[in-house]
Amino acid sequence: MALNRFYLTENSIAQRSGLCIFISHQKRDADTAKKIADYFITSGIDVYFDEYDTKIDRTRPYSVVSAIKTGIRNSHEPLCLKGTRVVSAIKTGIRNSTHMLCLLSQNALDSKWIPWEVGYGYDRTTVVGLTLKEISQSVLPEYLQIVPILRGTKSLNNFISNVLKRDESTLINERKLFAAYQSQHPLDSVLNWEL
Repeated sequence: MALNRFYLTENSIAQRSGLCIFISHQKRDADTAKKIADYFITSGIDVYFDEYDTKIDRTRPYSVVSAIKTGIRNSHEPLCLKGTRVVSAIKTGIRNSTHMLCLLSQNALDSKWIPWEVGYGYDRTTVVGLTLKEISQSVLPEYLQIVPILRGTKSLNNFISNVLKRDESTLINERKLFAAYQSQHPLDSVLNWEL
């Protein structure tokens, strides 16, 4: 059964084998990223998705830099344990993932944090981008032009099928994937189904 590895301990993550997709997203796109993460889990693929990261404002570069330098510490944690927990958690997630999906929106394109995640993950995972409806036809920044870009539901289903090494129609019949043409596709509100 697939799950979100964010909630596992580092030892438990290391013991779990198989596919895992690190979901790189901008905080303002967390609801959309959750839908995508849930879609991967339904298909049988683990994700590493920090859906409740509220301690860092990724829209403010100084907040990100501060988190990298000093770490985020629990309010009950002694100062002597202060460290780079945010970066450490991200690095752990990326190192223990086979793939990285960079969720691309206008928010993501304006982010200073996502390029760092993509740069760190580039030599450690298979990095792909997934454009949301709002930018599905847009030209992307240079750092994303070297990775495969999924532009919508059809290409996402094809990607999942290839990663699982299983026929897409079989996955649809097993209800692990939804066909792009099915009514009420769970990603209709966020992805361009034609691409």
